[in-house]
Amino acid sequence: MSLVIGADHNGLELKNIIIEFLKGKNVEYEDLGTKTSAPVDYPDIAKKVAKAVAQGRFSRGILICGTGLGMDIAANKVRGIRATVCHDLYSAERSRKSNNAQIMTMGAQIIGPELAKKLVEVWLNSEFEGGRSAPKVRKIMEIEKENFS
Repeated sequence: MSLVIGADHNGLELKNIIIEFLKGKNVEYEDLGTKTSAPVDYPDIAKKVAKAVAQGRFSRGILICGTGLGMDIAANKVRGIRATVCHDLYSAERSRKSNNAQIMTMGAQIIGPELAKKLVEVWLNSEFEGGRSAPKVRKIMEIEKENFS
């Protein structure tokens, strides 16, 4: 699995914690920023990460901002991306198993570091199950084709 990660200034500290967690699990990743506490606009980071995933350079991505919501909205504006906010273990798991989400977003002001690490672990270890969910994901992609022409 290839992984890309990014955060705005509000998510920087949690991003760095997640990077250390990934290193401990021997998960390869690329950090697309931000790397300082200087304010940045989260859509810029979300766009870089989402495009890298959509182009196939990475199979999955993680985005972190204050709430996870802005990153989620921005990432979902990139064609081919299914990003989901993950603030609990069940949603993190289902975002992969049912929705085949390639990007998880988290809010550093919503969840703490220990929960964030558990969410990442569950998300990374979950795979799309297909089955009854496959036609629904196809329909999501059809909606995208209709509206992103």
